[in-house]
Amino acid sequence: MATFKQYEKKDGSKWWMFKVHLGTDYVTKKEIKTTRRGFKTKKEAQLELNKLLFEFENDAPKNEQKTTTINEMYNLWFDTYKDTVKETTYRQTDRRMKEYVLPVFGDMIIERITPKFAQREINKWAEKFGMYTALLTYLIKVCDYAVMLEVVESNPFRKIVKPKRIAKKSKKKLKYYTSSELRVFLESTEKRLLEAHSNQPVHLYYSKLDVALFRLLAFSGIRIGECLSLYWSDLDFDKNTLSISKSLTQVKGGYEISTTKTFSSVRTITLDHETLATLRKWKLEQAKFLLRNGFKNDKNLLFTDWKGKLLSHPNINGRSRRIAEYANLPCIGLHGFRHTHATLLFESGVSPKEIQHRLGHSDISMTLDTYTHVTEQTERKAINTLMEHFGF
Repeated sequence: MATFKQYEKKDGSKWWMFKVHLGTDYVTKKEIKTTRRGFKTKKEAQLELNKLLFEFENDAPKNEQKTTTINEMYNLWFDTYKDTVKETTYRQTDRRMKEYVLPVFGDMIIERITPKFAQREINKWAEKFGMYTALLTYLIKVCDYAVMLEVVESNPFRKIVKPKRIAKKSKKKLKYYTSSELRVFLESTEKRLLEAHSNQPVHLYYSKLDVALFRLLAFSGIRIGECLSLYWSDLDFDKNTLSISKSLTQVKGGYEISTTKTFSSVRTITLDHETLATLRKWKLEQAKFLLRNGFKNDKNLLFTDWKGKLLSHPNINGRSRRIAEYANLPCIGLHGFRHTHATLLFESGVSPKEIQHRLGHSDISMTLDTYTHVTEQTERKAINTLMEHFGF
């Protein structure tokens, strides 16, 4: 439906315009409305309208051509994909697709998506999302699957140029403790243990667990998922080493121990004598408590709840927050102990390559980029040391 109107410009001349609703876009499913101005006569405006209507009608596909949407193809692809990766991976993929990709492309007909249209939408993503390349990868896989099923002849997303103007991400400030703050936090776990009463055995058990667990997190730099999946057999008290080869991951219905996500996460690190002594004491306390209360540590886990079962991230996160409040310190979260460990290593002069190994980073650039705040300080310190050495 179109409406025509004559309007007057500032110079007093009169012109014609029209507004028209052409219909629904067969790719985006959005309503198409347009306005055209600058016609000397109503007849000229009508001719332009007829031209627009003709182009729209002839460009629109036949109903029988409207076959498969991105959403339909994604569901087909996902059924196959989820059997090829870990549950944590396909759950993340599904979440990102439903949060970012499908709201934009879900209802679009694959056969009608042109490289030009795909390029325009991906350009928008590049300006909005730092992870746009990951989202594009998902789309490419889905459309490759459509090509394999002969739904389309080619994948439009393989014909675009990846934009270089990636969204500027505001770099999050890392949360970590200074050496003095870490000392206060760990001393607070000891104080809370002294305040725990023997007539509250469960509370006493967790207070002892806090002392050992947070000491290990702070002096090893391991991830909380790696920590909660450790077996006592992963510790070698003779060689002073800890082997990391597993991780606790969230799955549908709870948590389970699985392999680490990357090969570089599998590593063996050295522990200090104080941490090993703390863990040796905890091993005895854990065994005594479980035996006294009729529970078993079937998996021989380093850290268990009071019934000998797996602990979860939320439980430990809550304990960390309560200890921080007790110590009058900011809560840095569980990953903050990993950042604390790395920061203190850098400040102590440990080489980035060794820190990369301890953290299980696949690439040293990841280590350096993450800890820019401390590497810059270390560099300045090195220059000052050099100048002091030369004396001029």
